[in-house]
Amino acid sequence: MAGVLAGCGSPVEVPPGEAASDPTCARVLQATPDELGGLERRSTTAQATTAWGANPAVTVRCGVLPPAPTTDRCLSVEQPDGTAVDWIQLESDDESFPDRARDTQGSWAFVTYGRVPAIEVVVTAAHVTGQPTAFLVDLASAAQISPAERFCVGADDVR
Repeated sequence: MAGVLAGCGSPVEVPPGEAASDPTCARVLQATPDELGGLERRSTTAQATTAWGANPAVTVRCGVLPPAPTTDRCLSVEQPDGTAVDWIQLESDDESFPDRARDTQGSWAFVTYGRVPAIEVVVTAAHVTGQPTAFLVDLASAAQISPAERFCVGADDVR
């Protein structure tokens, strides 16, 4: 039992994003919840990162490279006030898919679209009881702190 508890107490290894020192990232991370999807927050090894749950943990990195315009799946997560955060769902064969997520069978990776600095979320299958996108709903208010410069465009938006 002591070994299990010690494993939960050690920091989660998460590499920093390229722009982790952006002051906006500090505000984004301060706005993330202490509990996410019933998982408790854990410490991490890098600036502008946080994690929840036992290994493999659900992780957030602020300051990752913003994605260029893409045809990858875009999810708009709406807030009660009518604002939305756009997230690109990265496919496992995408070169920007995080290596640490590749090592964990069945992980999902999402990155904010049109926001600088960009925010990456890796959701591991071990912590999903419903939809992996449920974590994005809980993180949307923190992600909104990073200003939106572009938005996803759907087929109905193009004429």
